[in-house]
Amino acid sequence: MSRPGGTRRAAGSLTGAVLAAAGARGAYALLRFRPPGGTATWTRTNHRGGPVTLLEGPAAATGAALAAALTPGLPGGTRAALVTAAAGAGALGGYDDLAGSGDRRGFRGHLGALAHGEVSTGAVKLGGIGAAGLAASALLGGGPLDVAVNAGLIAGGANLLNLFDLRPGRAIKVAALAAAAIAATGRRGDRPASGATLAGIPLGAALALVDEDLGERAMLGDAGANALGAVLGAAAAASLPRSGRAAVLAGVVALTAASEKISFTKVIRRTPPLHWLDMLGRRPVADPAGGSPAATPGPDRTGPDGTGPDGTGRAGTDTAAHQAVTPGTSASPP
Repeated sequence: MSRPGGTRRAAGSLTGAVLAAAGARGAYALLRFRPPGGTATWTRTNHRGGPVTLLEGPAAATGAALAAALTPGLPGGTRAALVTAAAGAGALGGYDDLAGSGDRRGFRGHLGALAHGEVSTGAVKLGGIGAAGLAASALLGGGPLDVAVNAGLIAGGANLLNLFDLRPGRAIKVAALAAAAIAATGRRGDRPASGATLAGIPLGAALALVDEDLGERAMLGDAGANALGAVLGAAAAASLPRSGRAAVLAGVVALTAASEKISFTKVIRRTPPLHWLDMLGRRPVADPAGGSPAATPGPDRTGPDGTGPDGTGRAGTDTAAHQAVTPGTSASPP
């Protein structure tokens, strides 16, 4: 016979995911009906020459923040931390989406600009997300070491998920896998907020919009990827033991450092299981050489040496998942 506590926890996990999904879809519908600043402000052109909207990102961030605020049974500090992570990272990512130029990329690019007295929008975003991560971590409580590790998870998660937003659906798939891992390893027992409950919030917000992302009608951009990554980091911080959090943080740091040297797209393309998962649900694109369907989309962003990820020297394409950035804007990770 099942325990009442287990039934309540399962219901809580489902409630958070459903609230996040409903919030994200509702926000997306409202934003599409009346986009702030007009439709053109949020529209970009993808590799097919068709329009995609960045409104998916604010909608995902809104859904996650609303679910964090409304999901029953969350401790006060955890609830406040999740809302802070979603709202802070989403707002800063949206700022970079709309105001960034894309001239500076990666930590090296933004820090190099700072060294020469130039404050890029990406640098503002990085600093702001770091501050939001620290604030959310402080709300979770704990000693100085816990606060430092948790801040790293929240800010690092925001940045890392954004680095995967380079093809339709990729960041959402990564978010789903991360949420499943948190749900499987997070606290259970008599804790009021299990890993499954916390992970259900970013999972619901992401999956609610996966059809728009895979259909190349919309994309997460910085606003959505930063927000979902930050909430995943907060969920890990609130549900994993210190040893688990330290291990996850080490992985986040390692992958972020690796992204400065290697292309995730190249690694995924050359690894059959990862490539299969990456292409799942996506439409093939025309091969530029012969016009026939190909499994791999068009240009990725440039690598650290100024060439494209396949070494063809496609410089100047700081693009997110499946779009070319409109001049004067940026919808890609820093």
